[in-house]
Amino acid sequence: MRLPLVLLDPGHGGADPGAIGPNGTQEKRITLPIALELKRMLEVGGRCRVALTRTSDVFVPLARRVEIARSREAALLLSIHADAMPAGQSRTLRGASVYTVSETATDSLAAALARRENLADRAGGLRLPSVSPEVQRILLSLMRRETRAGSERLARLAVNALDGEVALLNQPLRRAQFVVLKAPDVPAALVECGFLSNPQDEALLRRANHRSKLAAALTEAVHGFIGHRSLA
Repeated sequence: MRLPLVLLDPGHGGADPGAIGPNGTQEKRITLPIALELKRMLEVGGRCRVALTRTSDVFVPLARRVEIARSREAALLLSIHADAMPAGQSRTLRGASVYTVSETATDSLAAALARRENLADRAGGLRLPSVSPEVQRILLSLMRRETRAGSERLARLAVNALDGEVALLNQPLRRAQFVVLKAPDVPAALVECGFLSNPQDEALLRRANHRSKLAAALTEAVHGFIGHRSLA
């Protein structure tokens, strides 16, 4: 039996640096090392195949990241990011959090974050089969119901694994309208590994041992998800 495919999505890349910390740390240079370390740990575990949406400093449109997940029939998509508060706002906010997609954001912070991330690519969306609107509505409803249940389970596993290993944002399980999480048939979660706008989080995210700690926790979450999926 073929092992399930886990698709890791290091946020940003190329001309899109993502968030930038007060000491100049670029989000794109944090997300790729975390994803590569997570890939290494998952492959050592031997329970899944692993692919990345990017393996170098290149720009990949959000819609393309969704297409990769769908075309390769990924068992899950885990998008790796590091947040930052807008210039002029408090730098005290820190901690990791995990997001699933929702038409209604958990709060204003979640909504603002999704807007910033989605601006990286305004052409986001899905290419769906050319069928009648009624059939499309029914198919999407069925797929999304199952997929969102899987996404919520993945996100809960990630929060539980991160808890006690790294600092967590208040109310770490959140929801917002992220384009990269909108595949109707691939469970997906977005992990904000900390706030680059916070000097303490920025310093930690620059350290390989801290990034390994994040990757180890996420490995546990992915293994938990795959184990539940194989029993379903």
